[in-house]
Amino acid sequence: MKRVKLVLDTNVFLVSLAPDFRLHWIFQYLVDGRFDLCVTTEILNEYQEIISVRYGIKKTNATLDFLLLLPNVHQITPHFKWDLLKDPDDNKFVDCAIAGNADFIITNDKDFNVLKDIDFPPISKLTAQEFEDQFKESFEV
Repeated sequence: MKRVKLVLDTNVFLVSLAPDFRLHWIFQYLVDGRFDLCVTTEILNEYQEIISVRYGIKKTNATLDFLLLLPNVHQITPHFKWDLLKDPDDNKFVDCAIAGNADFIITNDKDFNVLKDIDFPPISKLTAQEFEDQFKESFEV
């Protein structure tokens, strides 16, 4: 079976870090190497900015340093900006997904819904719940 390659929007990544939150399985499965994650420098910077508000800069930096040590986390360098979303700040996730040949962007942000109406480049988006419904069981050992 082909490994699933993802881009996690900050809204999903942030809540997956909390051990008592229902989406913590996403972070745990990432750590366990059950899927691949694509990130860019821009995405990592946004993760750091948003996550440090909740967890503080030391814990955030330690988490991101650990993340980059995982063999299933791939740093991507997009060479083209597609500018497909209304919010320019969200385009970095689309650019990463295209450049990294990701299977899905996982996000709960409704602004990404326009991707289903774009034929080229094809980009698939799932909410965290849709991702859980479609894939969680297949990742379990």
